[in-house]
Amino acid sequence: MMRQVLLLAATLGAMTACAQPAPEAPEAADTAADEARLTGDAGVWFDHYNAGQADGVANLYAEDGVVLPPGAPAQNGRAAIQEFITGDIAQSRAAGLTLNQSEVTGVGVSGDLAWLSGTFTVADSTGATIDTGKYLSVYRRSGDAWLLIRDTWNSDAPAPAAPAAPNM
Repeated sequence: MMRQVLLLAATLGAMTACAQPAPEAPEAADTAADEARLTGDAGVWFDHYNAGQADGVANLYAEDGVVLPPGAPAQNGRAAIQEFITGDIAQSRAAGLTLNQSEVTGVGVSGDLAWLSGTFTVADSTGATIDTGKYLSVYRRSGDAWLLIRDTWNSDAPAPAAPAAPNM
């Protein structure tokens, strides 16, 4: 009996030694290329926005994309996103403001989903920075493109103080 156990153990050991290695996850080079592309394209949103191209901004989103802007309801779908961005661009232009990409602070890809985070500045008509903030964007691969499916941002400035309660 002991001899059979040893023979079985030796056979399993030999089989394990000869086994083919498990296939690896998708190559890191592919992920690195996608991450580099997302990082390189991060400023395109800002370019379209500052050029007044709400349609260009909206076309960066999937048809079922959602924008989660600060101080406003979620905008669901590309048409609603374009309408929101059109109004936001008009307000920014009227105030003489420009949005600028500062830096990409993180990026990751997992299969057909990716995320990108970064920082931005808001400059007035003199070029002075009047606000800074950050964003987080989630993408889905669609053919050869990466389209935004969720997008949110906010200011680094503290929220305005709540109005004082009236004295009674």
